[in-house]
Amino acid sequence: MWINPVDNFSNDPQGVYEERWATPVVAIAALVVGGFALGIGAVLSSTDAAGTFLVGLAAVGMWVIAALAAAQRPRLAITRDGSLTMKRLGGIRTFSRADIVRVKIVRYPRLGRRVPMLELDIRPPGEDDDRLIIFGRWDLGTDPRDVFDALNTRGLVPPNS
Repeated sequence: MWINPVDNFSNDPQGVYEERWATPVVAIAALVVGGFALGIGAVLSSTDAAGTFLVGLAAVGMWVIAALAAAQRPRLAITRDGSLTMKRLGGIRTFSRADIVRVKIVRYPRLGRRVPMLELDIRPPGEDDDRLIIFGRWDLGTDPRDVFDALNTRGLVPPNS
């Protein structure tokens, strides 16, 4: 079950964001708990060295994914001044309406079905090439079509999209 990521701006003490999207805290907590369960399983399967290593590696992998998801909250946000903010591992990037070249929903095949993904083409200030950024349900914590509608409502979707 996915939870609406707009959780009363608890991660936004200054009230900078008008709306934001991120991986749900419940999903991050589930990864941490799952990592602990796998870690306990690795300790209890000490008779099989290869199995212990693989299960321990899976536990560490779950913790890494949880840490990356927690560090990038909120993943995408609309600020009060109408610009678009993206949080990545390299830091926070803010783009104005003029920097957004295209926004659209594309359906990609995943696990035997086609799932919607939010594609943004952004031309950062001072650069000649566009950057393609793709967000899925995991990144946004909600259906990408809902995020597209919110961006469109606030005028962040260029008319040629």
